[in-house]
Amino acid sequence: MQKRLIYILFILASVISYGQVNLSLETDKAEYNGKDIVNLTIILELNGSELVQQTGFQLPDLSKFNIIGSGSVTNTFIDPATNTLITQKVSRIALEPKKKGKIKIGSVLVTVNNKIYKTEPFDVNIKEILDRRSLAGNMSAEMYMNMEIEDRDIYQDQATVAVLRVYSKNMDNFRKVKDVHLPHQDNINVHPVSFSKSEIDPSASGNMASQIVAVFMVFPNESGYVEVPSVSASVSSYSNKNKIVSNKVKLNVKKLPEGSPECFKNAVGNFNVSVYNASKDKIEVEKPINVIVKVSGEGNLPDMYLPKIIASPDYEVFSPKITSKVAPGTTGMKGEILANYVVIPKKPGPISIQTEQFAFFDPANREYVDLGQKTLALNAFSHEQILESRTTVEKVNEYTNTLLETVNTPVLKTTTLKVKEKSKFHWNILFTNIAILVGLFVIYLLFKTWQKKRALVRETTSSKPLGSVAETESEIRETLKTDINDYFSYLENLKDQADYPKFFDTLEEMDLDVRKQYFQSSPEDFRLFLETHKGSSVAEQYRNLIQRIQMEKYSPLKSPEGMEELLKAVVNLYSQISK
Repeated sequence: MQKRLIYILFILASVISYGQVNLSLETDKAEYNGKDIVNLTIILELNGSELVQQTGFQLPDLSKFNIIGSGSVTNTFIDPATNTLITQKVSRIALEPKKKGKIKIGSVLVTVNNKIYKTEPFDVNIKEILDRRSLAGNMSAEMYMNMEIEDRDIYQDQATVAVLRVYSKNMDNFRKVKDVHLPHQDNINVHPVSFSKSEIDPSASGNMASQIVAVFMVFPNESGYVEVPSVSASVSSYSNKNKIVSNKVKLNVKKLPEGSPECFKNAVGNFNVSVYNASKDKIEVEKPINVIVKVSGEGNLPDMYLPKIIASPDYEVFSPKITSKVAPGTTGMKGEILANYVVIPKKPGPISIQTEQFAFFDPANREYVDLGQKTLALNAFSHEQILESRTTVEKVNEYTNTLLETVNTPVLKTTTLKVKEKSKFHWNILFTNIAILVGLFVIYLLFKTWQKKRALVRETTSSKPLGSVAETESEIRETLKTDINDYFSYLENLKDQADYPKFFDTLEEMDLDVRKQYFQSSPEDFRLFLETHKGSSVAEQYRNLIQRIQMEKYSPLKSPEGMEELLKAVVNLYSQISK
């Protein structure tokens, strides 16, 4: 009888041990400081080969934490004592608390053989979560600054918003916070959103009021754990100036998904690409045109690689001028970026200008979008074709524009001479005008009397004797002397109007007039004259300037900056020569 009981107990023990499921959820400790990481450990143990885990671990609500890391491992072995297959799965999750106090961690659920198992919920106590950095003197106990980033689990090159908040017991301290310096680091791109101070919130923690002093966007450009450095600000008072520093924040930056297109570089957001010709005139061979590649949308717009225009034997393309029109949006920087290319067609006929392929990653849909190439179809004409295609009206307009650009025709603003009607006659205005007219008449009579007296004095003075040959030559040179300032003003107007052919013709005309003033026929003779009378330095400057003018004149592409520097050199040298 006793042997039968022992045998029955062994059978019951084997049945109980067979098919057993153990699920547990633990933390490394029950109480944490604000900077500590909460480590959750989930252990699932299956005793028996018939047990099958049908679902993964269903985690509780962890919205009060930032998940900064996770990992799992599975071990399988056979218990030699009971000859039972044991499968053990261990998962660890690293959490960063967002607030202090008691935080409840709910149950973890898992389904094994159509049966749901769960753990018991429990609380963890967070003592203090805010990182305080002290000020100088006795201000550390009553004021500190905290950087808050709500979304810390993002993709590479995706935007997350950081809010900089100042806490203080004394509300008078808020007006002293100035000069917020945003963080700078190689693995993040920072763009300001607002430096406007918000309303003071008196209901902050620890009997302290709070105020938002800055909002900015952070774009991490590498994956992994990225730490946003501290933000500093100055606290100025009448007696001294102190510095306040915020906490650092860690971001969990996820790698972009695999399977990206070959043309993908670093664009993350939602974008569109277009290309168009900004020049309104007909396209002529060997004449530059402006082709603009526009990228618009929202995301890491200021930091992304723009699609370039592909080189071709049909045209010559130069480096673009980049213009940005970007403002903060909801999921990144929003606006458009324009790349202005100078393109010179090389042959007449149809020309196809193509950009590089462009793709971006859309974090909202978690997918790559390939926009492909953008093509601009143009039709270039030769110079003879341009002349033949002009209508009579266009020729008349061209002659008229040339006349208006050549001749100075000042226009009177007749609207300023219009007399406003008055509903009532003012005698004071009439008498004032009469007094002004009488005064002007008296001044005119005095001026005429002074002129008559001066003429009498001139007649009584002796005539000037004839001078030497050198003096006579000097007088002739003064008579022939060119008003160089008129040329300078005219050249400035031509440069601003970008009328470069007329600009260089006027330069040659001015140089000829200056040489005639000194009785020199050729630039080489004039250089020898300058070397004799003005010095070798001025002569060498003249020779270099003449060469530079010829190079700029026949250059296929002239920049406004280069023409500005050339005009400054001309004014400087010819002002010295004409002294």
